[in-house]
Amino acid sequence: MASIGYAGLPVPGGGQAPTVPGDLAALAAAIDPHLLQYVTNKAQRDADFATAPVHTTVSAADGTLWKKTGPGAGDWVTLWEPLPPWRPITPAAGTSTVGDAPHVRLTGQYVHVIGALARADNTNWLGDLILGTVPADCVPPRRRRYAGSVSLGGDTTDAAVRIEIMGAAEATPGQVLAYYQAPGGTPWIDLSGGYWKDGPA
Repeated sequence: MASIGYAGLPVPGGGQAPTVPGDLAALAAAIDPHLLQYVTNKAQRDADFATAPVHTTVSAADGTLWKKTGPGAGDWVTLWEPLPPWRPITPAAGTSTVGDAPHVRLTGQYVHVIGALARADNTNWLGDLILGTVPADCVPPRRRRYAGSVSLGGDTTDAAVRIEIMGAAEATPGQVLAYYQAPGGTPWIDLSGGYWKDGPA
């Protein structure tokens, strides 16, 4: 029996008539790990391919493509997936939307944030502020910080605001906080930016 190609496929040769069925079965078994496998979704992937060998590649109905990277049931890497939808941030009481309502999009382990908020009573933001809460699957293990922007209306000249997302072990996981200390405050705060959901151990 010849071994052909980089995959070393066992191809039956001439004069092997008594063992051809077994040889063909061995060839099919050798080819199978190299095929692109198809599933409806991640749940079916986990159910049908938990014990698949390393390098098994599986595609879902929406085009998501995974590759097996180890022997464990959860040892998969995502090679491609469609962009997930934007989902709303739950705004804090007493706020109102300015332009785009605050939303998040989780891609892999990175959380993208868009949207701006003002006070519902039209007074300026100033000091330590609670803006809202991100969805549960966007809560980081520890507090994340990034720079947002603010309106330059009125007397303020400071265009940046510190945005913080409270971590999973804090009193209010996923709460969105802002710190703005410029004299006079600002009419609205833009949360647009992003943060890593995961982080170093």
